[in-house]
Amino acid sequence: MTRAFNFCAGPAALPEEVLKKAQAEMLDYAGRGLSVMEMSHRSAEFVAIAARAEQDLRDLLGISDDYAVLFVQGGASQQFSMVPMNLLPAGGVADYVNTGQWSSKAIKEAQRFGDVNVVASSKDKNFSYVPSQSDWAPSKNAAYLHYTPNETIGGVEYNFTPQTNVPLVADYSSSILSRPLDVSKFGLIYAGAQKNIGPAGLTLVIVRKELLGHASNAVPAMLNYKTFADNDSMYNTPPTYGWYLAGLVFAWLKEQGGLQAIGELNQRKADKLYGYIDASGFYSNPVQVDCRSLMNIPFALADDALDRVFLKEAEQAGLLNLAGHRSVGGMRASIYNAVPEAAVDALIDFMKDFAKRNG
Repeated sequence: MTRAFNFCAGPAALPEEVLKKAQAEMLDYAGRGLSVMEMSHRSAEFVAIAARAEQDLRDLLGISDDYAVLFVQGGASQQFSMVPMNLLPAGGVADYVNTGQWSSKAIKEAQRFGDVNVVASSKDKNFSYVPSQSDWAPSKNAAYLHYTPNETIGGVEYNFTPQTNVPLVADYSSSILSRPLDVSKFGLIYAGAQKNIGPAGLTLVIVRKELLGHASNAVPAMLNYKTFADNDSMYNTPPTYGWYLAGLVFAWLKEQGGLQAIGELNQRKADKLYGYIDASGFYSNPVQVDCRSLMNIPFALADDALDRVFLKEAEQAGLLNLAGHRSVGGMRASIYNAVPEAAVDALIDFMKDFAKRNG
């Protein structure tokens, strides 16, 4: 079997080495005669899997003991609710930056629970840039500041970490583990797994311990971060197989040389693709250059009537999931950690040939 190159924004490509290891352990994990997905989450074997995954993640990101690492369900979209439910007190206000569809959804959900102050927005230019922090209008006593470092749909990424005197909350779903990250600057980080962590169904939350325990009594146990922290993310049955696969991905990242090495590779992949797009005359990227995403690269053809032809021929060439998000159209190549440099090279070669034949 020949595996295709997968540019899906999520669920996204997983490292082939991880898939092969999972395949080898599918029916019999560590000589136990059963699969990980069949074993009790209370068993010694799975507790060891969970502990090893958390430690590898802490090693990769340099996460101190000041933070709890939680493995929860519900996707990043559930975090749009859990964040204000746990961090926004009655009568308080939360600051949000709006740079795309995911931050827009986070704002809409937070408004269910209290006052939201949108400190800045790039909607005026179709979310094609990140507003300079010097132009933001923060609240005087915000409970926290929320932003989306990388907007998966629009391909817009912050080239700075916001400076703030309140807890900084970030939706890192599409860029976590893509390069080194200073966790100490954040009060809370959350990320859906299905891009750089593992399969869909798992969500990672890294939260400063001092922020735990402030949810009101009205917040259900399964929506309270403290519940997860107090029970090692096993208050109920967690998504065990997704957790196991995430652990394999963390171990794989360490084998690649850690986040510094993977970050250098990701930068090289992105530079190649942006470089070709900018020089082509046939393709274009709508994002302000200093705000371009390292992970998600949208591009348009000179004639959008060719879009369907492009996608059909790309798939025939083994280049999958290049259609842009349904809300914006065009094309998008998501080049997460597990997408090899050879995939980017193959995509550029195809784009060159397509432009030559249709330009």
